[in-house]
Amino acid sequence: MPDDRLEVSRRDVLRGAGVAAFLGAVSPALGQEGKAAAKGVRTLGPEAVTFELGVNGKRTRLSVEPRVTLLDALRDRIGMTGTKRACDHGACGACTVMVDGKTVNSCLMLAVDAAGREVRTIEGLEQDGKLHPMQDAFIEHDAVQCGFCTPGMIMSCTALVESNGSPTDEQIRDAVRGNLCRCGTYPHVFEACRTASTGMKGTGK
Repeated sequence: MPDDRLEVSRRDVLRGAGVAAFLGAVSPALGQEGKAAAKGVRTLGPEAVTFELGVNGKRTRLSVEPRVTLLDALRDRIGMTGTKRACDHGACGACTVMVDGKTVNSCLMLAVDAAGREVRTIEGLEQDGKLHPMQDAFIEHDAVQCGFCTPGMIMSCTALVESNGSPTDEQIRDAVRGNLCRCGTYPHVFEACRTASTGMKGTGK
């Protein structure tokens, strides 16, 4: 006669092992949530959140829902339409801006994550009605065709030259690897970046 008790005990052991493994996997996460709650971490939303950020050297006060991206906040709430929306998935670089001096895809960054930080857009490069050396170089070397990728491309090149006054060709290519140009103006972009790097030396830009 088969021993049903033995079969049941085997099932119980397996079931118990599965539960133990599950609890072992989730308990650290639950513990982290508990620690976060104990430290007073607050969640945001779904209602609008009010905060300040710096945009092109000026303090700007915003009230947006936490789901609003930096791209949408810049274009729709602040009027910085030079920052372009193209793929909206962080794959093309058209929406590139600088945040605290580093390039980011603004379509992938939430506006609330930029709170208290310094955002620089293509509009912020011009000073006293004079184009930035990188903008002049793009015009000089005909690095603009349809123009959709241009703002993001210029921002990537500017961030590079501001951090490295004498970039190599390989460094320039690396800096714009996330900026896609459907018109194929890459050789002109590289030339423009090289020219601008010479013109920006000693300017503090």
